[in-house]
Amino acid sequence: MAFPLPEPMRRALDEAQAAAAAGEVPVGAVVMRGGDMVAVTRNAMRAARDPTAHAEMEALRAAAAALGTERLDGCDLWVSLEPCAMCAGAIALARIRRLYFAAPDPKGGAILHGPRLFTQPTCHHAPDVYPGIGEEEAAAMLRAFFRVRRT
Repeated sequence: MAFPLPEPMRRALDEAQAAAAAGEVPVGAVVMRGGDMVAVTRNAMRAARDPTAHAEMEALRAAAAALGTERLDGCDLWVSLEPCAMCAGAIALARIRRLYFAAPDPKGGAILHGPRLFTQPTCHHAPDVYPGIGEEEAAAMLRAFFRVRRT
């Protein structure tokens, strides 16, 4: 029996789908504080012509602006793909409490793969990490997006 996804991950996956429809790599992100969605974003690198406009970076920026602080203590980040090194570094600097992500990224991820940033001695803050929530849906969306790109 399949369990329904938590609402923040459902929303991150919906944002990922919207990103794909806009021609962006399908990644969505949500920042939660308590029971409130503080930021809901998606990849915007092409639209913004900004290589740092990953869904996670957009979410951290929007949450910091909404809360009026650079430190997102007590906030949780839900994202549809394992964050890259840039995003993992920003997550640590923002002091995100918990990171939930759907699909692993063996090629570009930096949490379970690659540099495993949160395990490095130079990382001053590491959130609790919960991978694999909505993994099948997120991975299928990414495969479909890149399949179309390759043909």
